[in-house]
Formats: sequence, C-alpha cells, structure tokens
Amino acid sequence: MRIVFVGAGDLSVETATLLIARKHEIVIIESDEEKIEDLSDSLDCSFLHGDGSKPQILTEAGPEHADFLFCLTENDQYNIIAALVGRSLGYSRVVIQIHDADYLNICQELGLEHTITPSKTISRYLADMVAGIDVLELSSLIKGEARCMMIEIDKQTKGKVADLQLPDEARVICLYRNEQFMLADSDTSLQVKDEALILTHSKHLSELTKRFSKSGSDSDNDEKNH
Repeated sequence: MRIVFVGAGDLSVETATLLIARKHEIVIIESDEEKIEDLSDSLDCSFLHGDGSKPQILTEAGPEHADFLFCLTENDQYNIIAALVGRSLGYSRVVIQIHDADYLNICQELGLEHTITPSKTISRYLADMVAGIDVLELSSLIKGEARCMMIEIDKQTKGKVADLQLPDEARVICLYRNEQFMLADSDTSLQVKDEALILTHSKHLSELTKRFSKSGSDSDNDEKNH
C-alpha cells in the first residue's frame, strides 16, 4: 500500500516506522525542512517539503496511487483543511487526528468519518487495562467491512431502538447510560444522553454519521429557537 502522512510529528513517525517494516510505501509531507533532514537518515521513505493543506503539494504526493491519507499534525484546524483538500483530490481514505473534542461534530458534518482522538483513545485503553480488558484483542474481532460507531441520543432520537429505523446491516448492540453498560435489543428504550453503540456494514457508515449528526444539530436549533 501507499500511505501519505501530513506532518512529521511523533505519531506520524512511529506509525510510518511500523508501516515501512511491513513493506508499505510511505510519503511524509512536512513544512519544516530541518525536520525532514533529521528524519531522512532513519526513515526509508519519501519526503515532500511543503504545506500539506495545499492542493499542489497533496497532488504531488499522488492521490490516485494512495490508499490512505493521514492528517496527523498537532493543529486540528490544519488537519481538517488538509483532510478536506485531500478528499477533494481523490484520496480514497482520509484519517484525521483531532485533539479538541469540540471539533468532532464538525468533522462528522463535513463527512470526515475517520477521526482519532488520542487522549480519549489512550484514557479508555488505560481504564480498560485496570479493569482487566484487553482492548487490542477486542479490536481484532472487528474484521472485514464491519464498523462500529457511537451515537448520543437526543430529543429527536429517543424512543425504542426499533424507532431508529437502521439499515438491515446495522444493529444497536449495547448502550451506556450514566456510564453504565446495558445490552440492547429492538424493544430497548433509549433516553436522552444515552450513548448507543451501532455495529454496521462500512457502506452505511457515512449515511448514519450524517443522519445522526444532523439530528443533534436539529435538536440544538430547536433549543435555541425556544
């Protein structure tokens, strides 16, 4: 595979190192020429010097040949712009790093469905470790086209699980209410602020993300209007 990284921070470098060892082709876009010089001796990959949010630079990295575009700088706004430009240029899969959770809903509204939030991921991993749960083992069970997404129930989506009218290849498998885990079936009642975990085929992920992020926005607008 060919993977393009925007930003040569620690996460990019560590991920690139693992992927290089697995024989993938790596391109790193970095605006700091000195950093490129420092890394070029230790990383067997290609480097592009420039602004990774610029169409010219992302085009030079070869979107038609890339399998992934990782936008992993420390600047959330920059990552969002780079991801949007990359998607418009034809990168098949764009992954974006977000530090400030306030941007997550914006990413969903923009259709940037593949987001990672390091602080949340690591904190949950550590908490699960204390509880004796092997998260890495669990993640390996989600294979092929299966995907998971979490939605927060609001005034528009409260009611029975069946009322959500999910696609045939999507199910609410559990929910969290006041941080308490609960199994769910079609008759389970969903309350405002519940978090519902949906297991779905990847082809429905974009549709579901747009639908439920829109529901949240409509709910916010209703509250403002009142």
